[in-house]
Amino acid sequence: MHEAADSTGSGVGLLILRNSRSGTAVIRRDPADEFARRIPDAQVRTLQEGEDLGEVVAASMTSDHPPAVLGIYGGDGSVARMAELARRFALPLLVLPGGTYNHFARSAGLDDVDAALDAFESGRTVRVSAISTACDGADPTLALNAVSVGSYPELIEERERLRPRLGKWLGGILAAWRTMRTAEPLTIVVDGERARVWSVFVGIGRNDPERVATMQRAELTSAILDVRIHHARGSRVRAMAALAFGRRTTAVLRALGLMPPKQDVERLLVPAFEMLVRPDAGHSTVFVHDGELADPPGRAFTVRCTAVADAVEVFAR
Repeated sequence: MHEAADSTGSGVGLLILRNSRSGTAVIRRDPADEFARRIPDAQVRTLQEGEDLGEVVAASMTSDHPPAVLGIYGGDGSVARMAELARRFALPLLVLPGGTYNHFARSAGLDDVDAALDAFESGRTVRVSAISTACDGADPTLALNAVSVGSYPELIEERERLRPRLGKWLGGILAAWRTMRTAEPLTIVVDGERARVWSVFVGIGRNDPERVATMQRAELTSAILDVRIHHARGSRVRAMAALAFGRRTTAVLRALGLMPPKQDVERLLVPAFEMLVRPDAGHSTVFVHDGELADPPGRAFTVRCTAVADAVEVFAR
């Protein structure tokens, strides 16, 4: 039996893990004082270099006082990993936005730590849908936002290569410039049909039909995959412009004629989606789930995504 989480005050039964690398490019107030003031009885721990999130949670679950609520202060990758653990141990999840973009937290109405703690104190939770992603027989992982292949993973891979020297923001700008000059289409095979594409985004829940890069979900509970396939019929500039995920940015780029025309973007609404991915020689073989790079063992690989209803219980506003 787990201790009941005190969702109206002190944080008894709440375990919060902090990812020390999340949001390092963003200037924000350290939430430690806010944690101490609003949830003084919560257990808050910062993951040290080399520590594994799953191992820390598993050890906590076998302790004399296992948590009744799992909390994560970090970015989308950390949130998705903790969501997988919350699902495994059948515990509710408290998401505390501490990353650069915090796509999922924003979708849940948790724009900052104060908003997240308000949701926790209210006790209001939502059972959110998710994407179960498996690659070439490996154990499936859970994604709360989107899975992608193509130009976006190439950009992320280049950004991470530059990050130790330039940081996340400057590294991202230079990575976008380099990717715009070097990106090449890749080949995918879906239901026996071959296509050359700039990118594929597999999101959870119906999203804005005007976007290609559906990195932030528009709804929390729908168990349907919204797939966007950007066919390689235009320039690299359009391939990179299609990665814009802000509504205003997308509108400006479309007004300037830089977004791909609608006929270049195929949309599917399906419960499951499988694709064989064949990058050209010399180009990236990675894919991305919730901003985290995954590196399949071979040059060609198969990714299968399945919509999961009621995947995890999350505090939300």
